[in-house]
Amino acid sequence: MKPMTMNITGTTLTILSLSMLFAALTPGAHAATCTPSNVAGNWGYTYTGTLFLPSGPVLLAAVGRYTADADGNLSGTQTRSVAGATAQEVIKGVATLNPDCTSTATVGVYDQSGNLLRTAVIAGVYVNNGKEIRDIFQSLVLPDGTTLPVVITGDAKKQ
Repeated sequence: MKPMTMNITGTTLTILSLSMLFAALTPGAHAATCTPSNVAGNWGYTYTGTLFLPSGPVLLAAVGRYTADADGNLSGTQTRSVAGATAQEVIKGVATLNPDCTSTATVGVYDQSGNLLRTAVIAGVYVNNGKEIRDIFQSLVLPDGTTLPVVITGDAKKQ
C-alpha cells in the first residue's frame, strides 16, 4: 500500500511543479507590469558611484525627478554632486522597454543654459510591478566624444 501512496504523492508534486513552470513561462503573465503606458509617469531617483578621471577616482551622486511618456521620452531635472561640487542640471532622453521588463535609456545632461554636458547610456530593470527601476550606467560620454569610465548605479520610484 505504501508504493501506491508514494506514486500518488510523486504524481501530485510533478503536476504542481509543471503547472508552476508553465504559468511562469506563459507569455503575458508578466508583460502587463512593464508596458510603456504602465511605466509612463513621474519618477524620483537617486544615483551614486565613481567617475574615473586621469587624476584618479571621484565620487558622484545625484537626486532628481523626470517624466516618462508612453513613447519612451524622458525629461526632468537633477541636482548632482561631483567631488563635492554641486550643480542643477536638466535631463532629456529616450528609453526603450523590453517585454522582460529591462530597458535601455540614452540621456543627455544639460546645464541651465541648454549646453550639453554629457550623454549617458543606462541599462535598467523594472521591479515591483513597474513601480521601481534599478539602473547601471553603461557609458558616459562628453560632448567632444571622450568616454569616461564610471561605476554608477541608481534607483527610481514612480511617484
